[in-house]
Amino acid sequence: MCRNIKPLFNFDPPATDEEIHDAALQFVRKLSGTTKPSKRNEAAFDLAVHSIAACARDLLQSLETSQPPRNREEEAAKARAKMAIRFS
Repeated sequence: MCRNIKPLFNFDPPATDEEIHDAALQFVRKLSGTTKPSKRNEAAFDLAVHSIAACARDLLQSLETSQPPRNREEEAAKARAKMAIRFS
């Protein structure tokens, strides 16, 4: 899985459309093997990003959990601490 795709479920506040779009874009880039499609493939690339973002949004809205929402700041701090250890 791409390192740049982060979990988006069960956060307070919920994932934004921009975060969902960014995750979909990263996923399509990984699948296609390119960060910028050629003009010939641009429409297919954009359609895939749009479709995956819509599916991801539907998924996030339909998932249920009994766990309390996670705090974005706490999760970001944990990620920074992991990166500091990894790259030190």
